[in-house]
Amino acid sequence: MTDTWQWMAGRWEGEERIFATRWGPEGSARGFIDARIELGGRLLVQEYRAERGGQPVLQAHAVFVAEPGRGVALFWFDSYGFVPQEPAPGEWLGDALEVVRRSPRGQTRHRYTPLEAESFRLELASSFDQGASWEPVMQATYQRIDA
Repeated sequence: MTDTWQWMAGRWEGEERIFATRWGPEGSARGFIDARIELGGRLLVQEYRAERGGQPVLQAHAVFVAEPGRGVALFWFDSYGFVPQEPAPGEWLGDALEVVRRSPRGQTRHRYTPLEAESFRLELASSFDQGASWEPVMQATYQRIDA
């Protein structure tokens, strides 16, 4: 099961394109991810932070759980105050891991796509109509800076 997460483990850094949303203006940020495999490969724990103009704008603690025969579950906690009411379900769709978080604020779709040369792309989108339409929130490509 460790193979499920091996490509995501390590330290990552990347430029983030932030889209204008109901929560803030468009712009760019620098994202940092420190991810490690835990509990014999069953979990991937991520510490994430983003900076704009050298100032912190978002921090998150994410726990991905591999559920044999059922896909992936994500528990996401962030400095905006999001506390999960239930784990977000996820699954592999082609080459991408897609997870959709639901809350009273709407839905957020995370799409993680491994790329060549020690990098991956992350795309976030939000929906406020139960997934009928999606608005882009952020796109980034992260480069591994340490295994």
